[in-house]
Amino acid sequence: MLAFDLDLRVVVATDHPRVSDAVAGLPVESMLTPPGLASGTERAAAVLAHPDFQRHEIVLNVQGDEPLIEREALRGALAWVTRFGDEIGTAAGPLDARALADPNRVKVAVDGRGRALGFFRTPRPPACGRHEATFQHIGVYAYRAAALRRWVTLPPTSPELEERLEQLRPLAYGMRMGVAVLEAPVAPGVDTEADVREVERRLVTVGVSPGAGISDPIPSWGGVG
Repeated sequence: MLAFDLDLRVVVATDHPRVSDAVAGLPVESMLTPPGLASGTERAAAVLAHPDFQRHEIVLNVQGDEPLIEREALRGALAWVTRFGDEIGTAAGPLDARALADPNRVKVAVDGRGRALGFFRTPRPPACGRHEATFQHIGVYAYRAAALRRWVTLPPTSPELEERLEQLRPLAYGMRMGVAVLEAPVAPGVDTEADVREVERRLVTVGVSPGAGISDPIPSWGGVG
């Protein structure tokens, strides 16, 4: 997958033509999805439903607001699906006190087998009180195709709507989600205006010029394999 050396077919799923225009010169495919979709998971499912992609068995969904995501997060999420047989895989990293108190940083509580117990924004985890089992979530998901199709047909739950966390839905319906826990600090995602400035600063330091004019629509970068 681009610089990550993953053998995947890369698709940028977006509901905004400016995003697809911006990636037109890259070695990726792009697909315009319906504007009414509520999440990156729904956009990934829309790609999977297209005749060109229906045969694929694994989908990797990288949220467009995670421009600095690490290779290990992608590989780790995929491993939970391809090696360990879970329906869904995701990733997380160390959680410091500042992130714990910040509602813009999503946290995940993980059980002793490495599977997600719950996701939350508030400082107190709903399902697990041990600090060592609580991590900062990273916006990447690997799905088995059947699991992705099922996810988007399930009715939203009250906790999902209250917390604005789509990942609570599959857990509520008993789907298994493995969590790859990374040792390195989590690179900042884009949740606030301050995050935009910090990500742009980091991109400039490595010689990447941040794209202009497409900061509003958030695409979903997906790989299918």
